[in-house]
Amino acid sequence: MGCVRTPRYHLCYIWQLFLLIQSKAFCYQYKVGDLDAWGIPTSANPQVYNKWSKNHKFKIGDSLMFLYPPSQDSLIQVTEDAYKSCNLKYPILYMNNGNSLFNVTSPGEFYFTSGVQGHCGKSQKLHISVPGNGTSAFSPSYGPGALPATSPSYPTVFGSIPTPPSSSSSSSLLKFTAFMEAAIGFFICALISGRV
Repeated sequence: MGCVRTPRYHLCYIWQLFLLIQSKAFCYQYKVGDLDAWGIPTSANPQVYNKWSKNHKFKIGDSLMFLYPPSQDSLIQVTEDAYKSCNLKYPILYMNNGNSLFNVTSPGEFYFTSGVQGHCGKSQKLHISVPGNGTSAFSPSYGPGALPATSPSYPTVFGSIPTPPSSSSSSSLLKFTAFMEAAIGFFICALISGRV
């Protein structure tokens, strides 16, 4: 019978811990607007950013990529009141490099708009909601029934942007994956100890 303090057991437990942590560490980088990028919405799709935020779930660790021509546009993060009234004064955050990345590092409501006068009034603005416990949530005022089963993923100059798992199976899939990883880890440890 093997001793639990031997190095091979330590290796098994470290491997098992690594697999369990890895199963919870999925973060995504979303390209805002997908193929429409960040710009004034067209008359054919005036609610592009509202629709886009409905079709995505956000959590702490995710990031939003705003792509736009830097000579023609910019991005600002604003308060809820500024978002509703399209007030561009006193932004929380200002970015104008054309390749702006916003990292979600805390829970809450986040409001973005173009920093160019008049663009916000033409619906170039975005609101996302991030829950506090690190799990995903749907954008405000929309339930799971309003979402499609999957979200599209489009190749960009930066490579493919991963699509999040569908809302109906993501939590059960993660629980099943974690369970399977634990079961395999215990089996390997038992195999090494000579009990199987």
